[in-house]
Amino acid sequence: MSYKTDYARVQGLGSAHEGVGHWWSQRISSVALILLTPFFVIPFGRALGGGHEALVTTYGTWGNAFVAVAFILVTAWHLAQGLQVVIEDYVPGQTMRTALLLANTLFGWALAAAGVLAVATILFSA
Repeated sequence: MSYKTDYARVQGLGSAHEGVGHWWSQRISSVALILLTPFFVIPFGRALGGGHEALVTTYGTWGNAFVAVAFILVTAWHLAQGLQVVIEDYVPGQTMRTALLLANTLFGWALAAAGVLAVATILFSA
């Protein structure tokens, strides 16, 4: 017999005890992407048709490089979080779910590292 009320039994963060933190993290990364997207897309769009020289000129400055790195990191983080939710909700079988979650984490880190390395290469070669 439990002396807890219905509210006390469901109070908390879910079975994994991290659901609310994950939810907030997704919302914060969404807002960050809303704010960063125009600052990334406009310089990228201007440099897009200009070839290699325009790209080096655009991302050879610290301001545009910083925005690009921030955009890439937040995008990779947001993507990994979203895919994690999809995998946890829709993939049956613990072994397959674990393997896909590991692959998702590695993919997110690889995507972030490749993007930061690309921007750093342009910035420091200019």
